[in-house]
Amino acid sequence: MKRRHFTHFNISGFSYYEGPIVFNDLKIGTELRLVYEPDNKYDPKAVAIYFGDEKLGFVPRSDNNEISKLLEMGHDVFETRVQRIDATQHPENQVGVIVYVKKNDIQSEV
Repeated sequence: MKRRHFTHFNISGFSYYEGPIVFNDLKIGTELRLVYEPDNKYDPKAVAIYFGDEKLGFVPRSDNNEISKLLEMGHDVFETRVQRIDATQHPENQVGVIVYVKKNDIQSEV
């Protein structure tokens, strides 16, 4: 499946959720899942990042506007993966994530 780079960032709030617990299970290329959280009391555009059932944190506010819009409308267009891991960094900078937009295999007829 073709894909195109959309954005990349560090996981916001990594040390406050399950990130430190599953840190050793994360590898470069590990697939992650984005979940829109419209009822989040701190940010109505919040997009959580999951590894399996474990919440790792959030897409930073500076990067969540477009992602949240597409997820809110039910579009499954993102492929999200671990891009960088560095245990020597501050916890909020230990895991870098890359988000791709997946190519739609269905071509619309004109």
